Amino acid sequence: MIHLTPEQRVFVTERHLATLTTLRADGTPHVVPVAFTWDPERGIARVTTKKSSVKARNARGYSEVPPRAVLCQVDGGRWITIEGTARVSEDPNEIAHALKRYAQRYRTLEEDPVRVLIEITADKVMSSTYMAR
Repeated sequence: MIHLTPEQRVFVTERHLATLTTLRADGTPHVVPVAFTWDPERGIARVTTKKSSVKARNARGYSEVPPRAVLCQVDGGRWITIEGTARVSEDPNEIAHALKRYAQRYRTLEEDPVRVLIEITADKVMSSTYMAR
């Protein structure tokens, strides 16, 4: 399991957007701005989205190879990239848990019956040099 350094953990709790990169069926990247939360206990980044979104479709994957996803958050010269295996959850309890974390970092979201959760289990993290120590 990936553990972020103290500096990286602070950075992923500040209110910033990131880009999420997933791969389309033809292998080309799909990159969109997203809000995300980090679960330090499980080493998982979470993004909520609509069930029909391209990012959710891509995060479900197109082959037997587990789908990959990358988050990249930048603020001036500070940056962090979190890469890992993606999965989509429609579990109401998991979504509710993610929304609580989202409200702490960003704002409270309204109910949405078509909301799903993309979980990225991190296996690689890169960041600004000072945060990587």
